[in-house]
Formats: sequence, C-alpha cells, structure tokens
Amino acid sequence: MKKRSRSYEAALAKIDKDKLYPKEEAVSLIKEVNSCQFDASVELAIRLNLDPKKADQQLRGAVVLPHGIGKLKKVLVIAKGAQAKAAKEASADFVGDVDLITKIEKENWLPFDVVIATPEMMPELSTIGKILGPKGLMPNPKTGTITMDVKKTVEDVKKGRVEYRTDNFGIIHVIIGKCSFDSDKLLVNLNDFMNTIIKIKPSSAKGTYLKSITLTTTMGPSIKINPNSFDK
Repeated sequence: MKKRSRSYEAALAKIDKDKLYPKEEAVSLIKEVNSCQFDASVELAIRLNLDPKKADQQLRGAVVLPHGIGKLKKVLVIAKGAQAKAAKEASADFVGDVDLITKIEKENWLPFDVVIATPEMMPELSTIGKILGPKGLMPNPKTGTITMDVKKTVEDVKKGRVEYRTDNFGIIHVIIGKCSFDSDKLLVNLNDFMNTIIKIKPSSAKGTYLKSITLTTTMGPSIKINPNSFDK
C-alpha cells in the first residue's frame, strides 16, 4: 500500500467519508483540506445513471463557467480568410490553415489546449485525426469547436469554457476552479455546471439520475456532495 503523507492524512481526518455534505459545506471544506504547496485545481466528478452504450445517453458538450477555471488555455484556430482574421482579433494563440496542419503532422507540434476549426477546414484537419483524437483535441460540433463563429468561440474558451463528456462508466469529470478561488465563486461555478447537466438529462434515462457527486483537489481526498443539494 502506498504510504500517504502526513498532510494528506490530516486532511483526510477532517472529512467524514460516510457523510453526504451540503454543497456549501463541501466547497468550504475542499479549500480547507487542500494540502498542496501550489494552487490546486478543484475537480468535480458526477456519476450519472446512464448507459453510455446508448447513443442518446452519451452526454458531451461545453460550458462557459461564470468565474472561469483559473487557467488560461492556449487556442489553435484552423481557418482561412475572414474567420482567420476574426480569430486573431479574438486573441487566439495560433492561427493558420494547411501550414499548421502540416506542422502538427511532421513535427508533432502540440503547444495548445484547444483546437477550433471552421467546417471547410475539417477535411484537411481529419488527416491528422490520429494525432489530435487520442489527446482529445479534435474539433467536434457537440462541443462547438467546429464553428463559423470563431471569434465568439475563442472568447468563450479564454473566459473559462470547459468541455465535458461521459466516460464508459457514465461519469463526468470536469475542473470547476482553483483552491485560491473564493468559496462563493467556486459555488457559483459548481451550481452553473450542475444545472447544465440536470437540464440535459436524456428523456430515456430512468431511475435516479444523479447517483453520486464528489469534489476533490489535485492529490487531495474527495468529499461527497448530497445530490439533493441541487434542484432536479
């Protein structure tokens, strides 16, 4: 068994593992038990009563959190003409078309967190799908990263847009901020994201939709949130 640090054990001692905490208490406690020497991310994990094998129960999308996530993402835009100009005006970090696609393919050049593309560029971009796909970087219409409104999409990413999707177990993992955030800001981000997930509940989903909700920090213990904290 891996030995835990004293700071981790001290943090763990403050948490009742059998308790389902109200969301307000969970947010305050997650800040208190952070033992990292750096500004740790706060991650939300939601286990949903869904069958990911069914196409209509595979949730995927993106949300602009009101207070961002505390990280400025680097954005690559693959576009031409007016859309490329709009991307530059919106402060995209990298803008190009076939030249950057070739650079990625030949040099494995990947200094970005998000790729946005116009529909016309997707045939060319698909040639490097084997590079971008495994890293979760391939643009997708469900997350709004294939778009003709490049300017707004770049601005949304810079503001704190996060992508989400259910994994093979029906769980969604997403970062909702940093430990340095005020509790009120973390709570607003939490509420905003949870409201989104509740609103897009598939009509074919049966039984209790929200099976479990937890908050955790980088290398920190997790805190269970009472699903009844949220309007359903």
